[in-house]
Amino acid sequence: MKKLHVIPLALALCASLPLAACASTGAVETMPDAQTAESDAAKASRPADVEGSYEVRDGVSGYALDYDDLPDDYSIPDGYSRAAMQRKPPLPEDGATVLSARPDASRAQAFYLWEEGNAPATTEFTPDMTGYYDSYDFRPYVTALPVPQGVEAKGAVVLLAGGAYQVRADYTDTIPTALQLRERGFQCFVVDYRLRPYTPQEGALDVARAVRFIAKNADAYGIDPADIAVMGYSAGGIQAGEFLMHYDGDVDGRALDPSYAPDELDAVWAHASADAMIYSFYGRLSVASLDTDALQAGELPPTFYCYGTEDPFYRQFEAQVALMDEVGVPTTTLVLQDWPHGFGGDGGWVADYAAWLEQVFASE
Repeated sequence: MKKLHVIPLALALCASLPLAACASTGAVETMPDAQTAESDAAKASRPADVEGSYEVRDGVSGYALDYDDLPDDYSIPDGYSRAAMQRKPPLPEDGATVLSARPDASRAQAFYLWEEGNAPATTEFTPDMTGYYDSYDFRPYVTALPVPQGVEAKGAVVLLAGGAYQVRADYTDTIPTALQLRERGFQCFVVDYRLRPYTPQEGALDVARAVRFIAKNADAYGIDPADIAVMGYSAGGIQAGEFLMHYDGDVDGRALDPSYAPDELDAVWAHASADAMIYSFYGRLSVASLDTDALQAGELPPTFYCYGTEDPFYRQFEAQVALMDEVGVPTTTLVLQDWPHGFGGDGGWVADYAAWLEQVFASE
């Protein structure tokens, strides 16, 4: 049965600023005046120095799903509410972890990323530290949303929600996208990584742990272990970039925390063959990296960019995209005319991303 999800553009804009782009509201770093809006004519034109694939087009609201096979816990409500934006996916059952996991590609599952008491950390999060999105005893976890029965698996995607490191907008960003990608043959893994007061470096280790889990269990999910992509929205994209720049390969928790005790999963190479920056960039919160040498040192994979012309970070996205040919990273860029920050899985870009990702995996 097809199900149509529609997220009105005005609601996407309302939702985006406090959650996925808090920087633009003054909650964290603010945008410099020089990086504000430019003329519509300039926004609609292709930067002269972009050599990768680059397209500006109208976004499309709503998307249809052919399958309704997942538990109600992963259904997307019609319309917008703040409660829905801050909703969290179900926790793992019976303390299941990625180390002891028994993956079942026929159903949704959740696993804690670290064994209890052995998560690498430099931040001390104590019971008296309140007011954060997660409590002091939060354990990062990954939710596997496998392809529907009868759909051929083409690879895996790790999805990281935005929220300025203050929240994770899973039910706007990651889950709506995963619902569409799984129908197109991609095993989807939503990572609820650590937020403030933890650092992006600690969160990057959460991402690496999820990638290792997928690679180790590639046979169970019916994929080639080389066909793993990461993607993120706003702060989630920055988190994906932190993993790719500094915490992939053979880097394990000891890089941050000397007291971390490695286990057998740390012996698995943490590699992603593709990245997607959805209204995001390589850099840090609110600031895109334009350092060619640093970006080259990261040995970044092919990258898919998607953002709107009404995004307060629009100029920063454009500047980084224009630089990536010099960096040596193949890019495909889809710009949604008149769309804001925070559109999540809406806009009509997911089908383009899926087709691009299939080509990237095929070319390895």
